[in-house]
Amino acid sequence: MSSEKTNTPVASPGCLAIFKNLFISNSNSSPETISEKSALAYALASSSSSTLPPPTYESIHQEMSQVQAATGATLSDLWEQDEFAKTVHLAIEAASAELRAVSLQLHDNPELGYQEYKAHALLTDYLEKKGFAVQRSAYGLETAFVATAGNSEKIVIGVCSEYDALPGIGHACGHNLIAISGVATALGLKAVIEKFDLQATVKLFGTPAEEITSTYPIETSGGKITMLNNGAFEGTDICMMLHGANADVVYPAFLALDTVEVEFFGKASHASASPWEGINALDAAVLSYTNIGMMRQQMKSTLRVHGIIKEGGKAANIIPDYTKSVYTVRAPKFDEVEVLKKRVEKIFTGAAASTGCTVKLTWGVPYKDILTNNHLADKFEHYMNSQGLHYPSKAEQQSKLSGSTDMGNLTYALPGIHPMFNILNLVGEDDKTMGLHTTTFAAAAVTPLAHTATLRASKSLAMTGLECILDSELLQHVKDEYEKNK
Repeated sequence: MSSEKTNTPVASPGCLAIFKNLFISNSNSSPETISEKSALAYALASSSSSTLPPPTYESIHQEMSQVQAATGATLSDLWEQDEFAKTVHLAIEAASAELRAVSLQLHDNPELGYQEYKAHALLTDYLEKKGFAVQRSAYGLETAFVATAGNSEKIVIGVCSEYDALPGIGHACGHNLIAISGVATALGLKAVIEKFDLQATVKLFGTPAEEITSTYPIETSGGKITMLNNGAFEGTDICMMLHGANADVVYPAFLALDTVEVEFFGKASHASASPWEGINALDAAVLSYTNIGMMRQQMKSTLRVHGIIKEGGKAANIIPDYTKSVYTVRAPKFDEVEVLKKRVEKIFTGAAASTGCTVKLTWGVPYKDILTNNHLADKFEHYMNSQGLHYPSKAEQQSKLSGSTDMGNLTYALPGIHPMFNILNLVGEDDKTMGLHTTTFAAAAVTPLAHTATLRASKSLAMTGLECILDSELLQHVKDEYEKNK
């Protein structure tokens, strides 16, 4: 791939060859019948577009058939010959157009955390029509839900869907895809449980408000944390979810975090007539900001501290008697966050002492790092391999630091994984030009390619859950690993 940036995406000959052989749909076309021209046309058509077809079933069927015609890949032997895998595949493919419509509707109607009323109604209505028992407004949250299918709680496989958006840039984290990935995974598991009368249950947890930003009150927690504290995941053996990204990663390096609200209290006075009578709360806030910048010189490269001054005074001619700042502290492991918190607290108290202010520190609800379960991750990777994708080493994957998520707290409460799947290409190539939380990523989250990638990952996640149902020894290994590492 060239390092020179252009406005037109270009697919290399190597990429075209891989496109021909990738599993994308249950097409009977031979890979040899696909021309380089059609594969290139698919690559170009799958890039971000300023115009989108309306989310009608007719347009979606036409859109997805074009993707199938351009790729023409077939199922691997595993997905053709294994009746369990074939059942999962067919169930998810059968719902593809409906899931695409749901995804587009979510994308067109972005809602902030704890305000996802349209998404809640859309998803729960759809799941109910698909035969799930749906608990709406679950576990104390208006926009949370739990959808259940199965005939026994001997083994309970949990899957999470997210559907909140970001302020100003909508679904720039691709939660429309996360929502349908959870639904697709649950549909696949439901189908195989019912067809083979397996003694198991699948639960899809609709988890609101993963994107808790500084616009929320400091005490606000992510939806999964509230649901966890309210008992939603009791009796669940494992819990998994997927996330669209600009790379394919089974072992994501999500950082633990905690957020602090810093209030400095001083004394107001006229900034020109009698500044000596004032105690400047803004000075304390600025000192804190500056000293944190100095501290970064002696911080490990894996640590993060970043913040904003939300309130800095009322008028330039008044010595500010009050300021409010918000800082986020992140580290690869939660115990490192606790150490880093003590360092920044000394900066805040030092700034207060040097300016004569008083300070109030209010810490929020922490997000823990992701505790990836290796046994589950290995199974997921195996099924992604069977669909044509191969990953870099575990160490290389973990070297790419990411953001933070309340899914981390779940992985410390029960075994889980949180794989990332590339929505920008299907051949395992990272795209460093288009990160999450950007308008370009929001546009990418509605392409046919992104939908295809979502279903591919969902099939692998469903099979990972199914392995735990069928193999009691594997499930025990999963639980033993969790107990050892938590």
